[in-house]
Amino acid sequence: MKIFLILLVFVGMTPAVFAEVSIQNDQTYLGDDGALHIVGEIQNDLNTPLNQISIHATLYDKNNQVIGVEETSSLVNIIMPEMKGPFDFILTDSESKKTKSYSLDLKYKVSSPKNQVIDITSSKLSRDNLDNLMITGTVVNRGEITANTIAVIATLYDKEGNVAAVSRVHPEPDYLRTDDETFFLVTIPDKTQTINIEDYSLVAESEEYAAVPEFPIGSLVLLGGSLSAYVGITRFSGRIITNLVSAANPK
Repeated sequence: MKIFLILLVFVGMTPAVFAEVSIQNDQTYLGDDGALHIVGEIQNDLNTPLNQISIHATLYDKNNQVIGVEETSSLVNIIMPEMKGPFDFILTDSESKKTKSYSLDLKYKVSSPKNQVIDITSSKLSRDNLDNLMITGTVVNRGEITANTIAVIATLYDKEGNVAAVSRVHPEPDYLRTDDETFFLVTIPDKTQTINIEDYSLVAESEEYAAVPEFPIGSLVLLGGSLSAYVGITRFSGRIITNLVSAANPK
């Protein structure tokens, strides 16, 4: 399988600024409900945060003809430097039957920084008596103001390191006052995927804060200028063919 990257720049920038944002570890799977999922993650290796992140999937049939275009967003609203944000396309039954390959197009803008004050203080991957996979843990607000709309985003990986499933939850309550801590529970609804999961990662964020490294001081100067980038990255993949065949012809 060959993968091609095409970089499209809509605002004047040098290649060094945007070349380090990539789509990684994408693959497909058929869910328990028969829906086809395209999952993966966006890696931000820039020294600036990203937001307004949208991913478009162009779907192709066996003749390589376009049969549709779908759009979704990163489950992490702001992807900080050196961090990742997962995504999940859920295709309809008619689309999943016709789709034989796909391409992914990524667009984003440069964002203002967020501080590191939302901490996941503990987490555990386990199964219940019905073999449902779940992640439990606690999250705390170490900031100086109340954090609103707390979210915990889980990315789960198979033994190959590809994204096997993703999930986003809001603890109850979904706000935390300074130094408050709350419990969270992340469930993985597709049991067909849980047998493939070997590892996971977690990110917590709120409207005000993100649980990621402090924003580099040097890039604050960069953001002080007129940098508001709008960049597209297209990635072509043939993985869907293998996944559909194996799903249709189980051993």
